[in-house]
Amino acid sequence: MKTKQVIKTLSALAQESRLAVFRLLVEAGPAGMAAGKIGETLGIPAATLSFHLKELSNAELLMSRQKGRFVIYAANYPAMTELMGFLTDNCCGGQPCATVPAASIKKRSRL
Repeated sequence: MKTKQVIKTLSALAQESRLAVFRLLVEAGPAGMAAGKIGETLGIPAATLSFHLKELSNAELLMSRQKGRFVIYAANYPAMTELMGFLTDNCCGGQPCATVPAASIKKRSRL
């Protein structure tokens, strides 16, 4: 992944509503979720949600497809994996990383 794309991707996620949308779609899995259901679940008005979905799509974090009259959005898992790979490339100087207990990771993620 090129640095400019990484910056674009991280910038898209650096906003509370967009991060919430992306996390919701990651949880939804490959089946994704209709735009209306996303807005309803997160309490985001349609016009605002449309803007956030556009930003996430432009950053290549979402994929969309038409299903009847609904637009279904899903997380772009390959892009997410590529971003994580970029962020952790050369982790620990090429040495095996120290194991962090899962409980401490969960505790930190709630902050």
